[in-house]
Amino acid sequence: MGSVMTPVLVVAVIGMLCAGLLVVASKVFFVEVDERITQVRECLPGANCGGCGFAGCDDYAANLVEDETMPCTKCAPGGAAAAEAIAKVLGRDAGSAEPQVAQVLCNGTCGASKKVLEWQGLQSCKGAKGWFSTPNACMFGCIGLGDCVNVCEFQGIGIVDGVARVNRNNCVACGMCANVCPQQIIKLVPQKSMVHVVCSSTDKGAVARKNCDNACIGCMKCTKACNFDAITVEDNLARIDYSKCKSCGMCVTQCPTGALNTLKPMTKEAFDKLKENTDKAIAKKAEKAKAAAAAAKAE
Repeated sequence: MGSVMTPVLVVAVIGMLCAGLLVVASKVFFVEVDERITQVRECLPGANCGGCGFAGCDDYAANLVEDETMPCTKCAPGGAAAAEAIAKVLGRDAGSAEPQVAQVLCNGTCGASKKVLEWQGLQSCKGAKGWFSTPNACMFGCIGLGDCVNVCEFQGIGIVDGVARVNRNNCVACGMCANVCPQQIIKLVPQKSMVHVVCSSTDKGAVARKNCDNACIGCMKCTKACNFDAITVEDNLARIDYSKCKSCGMCVTQCPTGALNTLKPMTKEAFDKLKENTDKAIAKKAEKAKAAAAAAKAE
């Protein structure tokens, strides 16, 4: 009997010693955690998408508490509600958290974009770009092999007709698709903005149009149509200043290639009417400019 109990007692003593050592170690090496980190973490949605620039919600919460200058608005999935809740916990100003959404700045569909080769390797945009820059004639457009789709955890983006398209209802603006895109043609834009330049080519007009039927050719007709100075042409490509854009769609009616797109639901009759009014406004501005130039010359 004694031979059986001896090892049992030895194991029990060792267990008690280890437990004692763990208790002592927990007291000696205890690191006090700011309870505000837990409170801030509870304000976050728990997507752990990395869109804030940190390794998940826990990391962002810890950095928010440690750095008083860090804005509370970095969590795109949480939006304004999360920013306000965090600000309340930390006693800070919530700041502005305008809802955003991802937008693919390319409309090089299968029928519009010219191909230079058929990629047969690993179905990866990054892999294809590493070997041949891009399988398309346009070096700036969507490669369409779905790297953005693979990283999206919210089913917010897919490949349609050879081009990545965003499902605005599912997109949480985490920025993962934008970060993984080797062409850098996915951008986070204000959710309220309905007009976008869906092209990223900076080639000259003739070259851009040769490569893709839907390319921006830098004709500047859109700039003449805009009454808010919200659109300019730089490096042969139209660019929108979203802080000025009213999403009126007047520039869209003047684009000869379809490089400008509005997400506003609009019937053909409404579009034609808007185009008619835009044409008249442009003609009126041209007449005024001509009269002003004549008056200046007369003086």
